[in-house]
Amino acid sequence: MGPRLEGPNLFLLILGLVLNSLVLFCHGGRTSSYVRRLEATVDMPLDSDVFRFPPGYNAPQQVHITQGDVEGKAVIVSWVTQEAPGSDAVLYWKENSSKKLKAYGKSKTYKFYNYTSGHIHHCTIRNLEYDTKYYYVVGVGQTEREFYFFTPPEVGPDVPYTFGLIGDLGQSFDSNITLTHYENNPTKGQAVLFVGDFSYADQYPNHDNNRWDSWGRFAERSTAYQPWIWTVGNHELDFAPELGETKPFKPFLNRYRTPYRSSGSTEPFWYSIKRGPAYIIVLASYSAYGKYTPQFKWLEKEFPKVNRTETPWLIVLMHSPWYNSYDYHYMEGETMRVMYEPWFVKYKVDVVFAGHVHAYERSERVSNIAYNVVNGICTPVKDKSAPVYITIGDGGNLEGLATRMTEPQPKYSAFREASFGHAVLSIKNRTHAYYGWHRNQDGYAVKGDTMWFYNRFWHPIDDSPSE
Repeated sequence: MGPRLEGPNLFLLILGLVLNSLVLFCHGGRTSSYVRRLEATVDMPLDSDVFRFPPGYNAPQQVHITQGDVEGKAVIVSWVTQEAPGSDAVLYWKENSSKKLKAYGKSKTYKFYNYTSGHIHHCTIRNLEYDTKYYYVVGVGQTEREFYFFTPPEVGPDVPYTFGLIGDLGQSFDSNITLTHYENNPTKGQAVLFVGDFSYADQYPNHDNNRWDSWGRFAERSTAYQPWIWTVGNHELDFAPELGETKPFKPFLNRYRTPYRSSGSTEPFWYSIKRGPAYIIVLASYSAYGKYTPQFKWLEKEFPKVNRTETPWLIVLMHSPWYNSYDYHYMEGETMRVMYEPWFVKYKVDVVFAGHVHAYERSERVSNIAYNVVNGICTPVKDKSAPVYITIGDGGNLEGLATRMTEPQPKYSAFREASFGHAVLSIKNRTHAYYGWHRNQDGYAVKGDTMWFYNRFWHPIDDSPSE
């Protein structure tokens, strides 16, 4: 018979059991056991091959494309010519067709402090056929460069489609590994959902806009061949009153286009598109979003437009995450969450992708819509109508990884890891989609985190892998 527990010993035992139960209650999902070797994140030198200028006088550079309408039958082609305006035309044709068509755009330049841009061209190609390979040429009649892209399948509930996910990319050696990893992923992405923070030009002296140019040349190997769906982040603000630059987003607005008008938006920072089986809503974390603001009023009207029998998958992109268990940028998205989360739950958003935190995290399906300032109910709860929130701000920029995590891991956090990487979302049909996150340190086919998504509208069963 063992010793009797009484007095102080019994009190300590009971206290220990209580504390242990509290820890078990507070613990969430899994923090990855993988530990990346911590090294400085260093930008590639400007004479690196990835930044090289294309040969030829006034050759088009920084070529990138994005969707040009809601339905996916238009493409916006953008490029820069440095020495002279050159041609605004885009020559394009279907694969195996001898009939070549021509579209015309416009060009402009802008100044930022002591920097003057090259000639930035934007041209929208319309009335394209679905599910078709097109070739296109920019620099028509001068130094010509040829590229190609694939249009998406016709919008419909059971057409498969695969998206790549990248955020906070920058132009470091790690950025290059991320983009290479994505390009070589055996599960081929057909378009990239980019959740903000492009070049990090604002991190250089005087917001050096030459770093916008170098980033455009670096990313061209992907952006010229498949559409990147743009989300603006805090590093696109470029608000620098100390330099006399008081117009927010000035470089972004001049260099990148979004099809915002076609979805009834009044600004390029928030908009929606359909692509195959998905309805994608892009929101702006750094534009006004409170009640009565243009973004609020647009989103209020946008959610009821979503027809889940046509586009069963409802995806939202933003930059600042709402659910985040890292010490970095903690609670920065809270006011937007309070404003919009009830809509996300009501309309059964499937997944939300964000960046900003330079690490990876996937949440459980949770909501905190019961909370208000006075009721004291401030703990997220499991909610099958809520989206999964994924933070993927791990592209590799010069600011480095976010490594400090809150402890214990909160219950809403299913998986987290401080590594650089990218992800792929493969929508199979109206009910199932397979998701995989790839850390840069692994082989191309290796997945560091995976999940089968069950559609919230068509198959709303619990898809939490931790249950």
